[in-house]
Amino acid sequence: MTATTLDPTEAVDALDLGSGAERRGVWMLRDGLTVTYRNLLGYLRVPEMLFFTAIQPVMFVLLFRYVFGGAIPTPGYSYVDYLMPGIFVQTAAFAAMATSIGLAEDLQKGLVERFRTLPMARSAVLVGRTSADGVRNLFVLALLTVVGLAVGFRPQTNALAYLAGIALIAAFAYALTWGAAAVGLGARTAETAQLKIMPVLFPLTFASSAFVPVSTMPGWLQPIAEHQPVTIVVDAARALMLGGPTARPVLEAIAWIAGLLVVLVPYAVRKYRQVA
Repeated sequence: MTATTLDPTEAVDALDLGSGAERRGVWMLRDGLTVTYRNLLGYLRVPEMLFFTAIQPVMFVLLFRYVFGGAIPTPGYSYVDYLMPGIFVQTAAFAAMATSIGLAEDLQKGLVERFRTLPMARSAVLVGRTSADGVRNLFVLALLTVVGLAVGFRPQTNALAYLAGIALIAAFAYALTWGAAAVGLGARTAETAQLKIMPVLFPLTFASSAFVPVSTMPGWLQPIAEHQPVTIVVDAARALMLGGPTARPVLEAIAWIAGLLVVLVPYAVRKYRQVA
């Protein structure tokens, strides 16, 4: 008996393709899975990429937990409990940078041009990149959960609510990767892609409720911080993980995620058509 390696698209290939829209849909799904698989193999073959993606949020946990935590009051919570949902969302936001850099590198190396010559769905390149990065984000969030528990993080709700918080953060990360994809497609080099996206990510994450209560910020900044998407998602995740009213913050977070997808997915696809 010999072992066989199963391609992740075999189950899709086995479907009755039918005709018309069904055939196109299955074709797009198959090609998207293939490119996703290709990108995941890249992480396995270059484990340093995954390591350095994970090490930065771990360093943020240790820095804020043991250096800044004693100086930041968080009424109603221990600082480590307040911190971890914010770190999760910050990690999700910063992970979008890897999507931008990866697509810029693919363009620079001519890989996108080679994909164009293949009989494949044009959307597969973007779907494959964003889906693979979504899987990577789940791995990093799981690792951060372990690190958080090791430094004293104690979720106050049940496992289902906690997993719902992780799912919400992962969905937010997925929405952001589409915006990052558009940035990467518009950059000439990976370095340019990083420089373009950092001025957006840093204000969003640090001018939010991720690390400090919004009430401690200057008066002119508080309305901005309260109503921007990172704060909305952090507050929803915090409610799911630590307890408190959940319906309104979760619905607001879902609305933001849906709105970002509605805007960013077509924009990224249009950008891809322009360069490819």
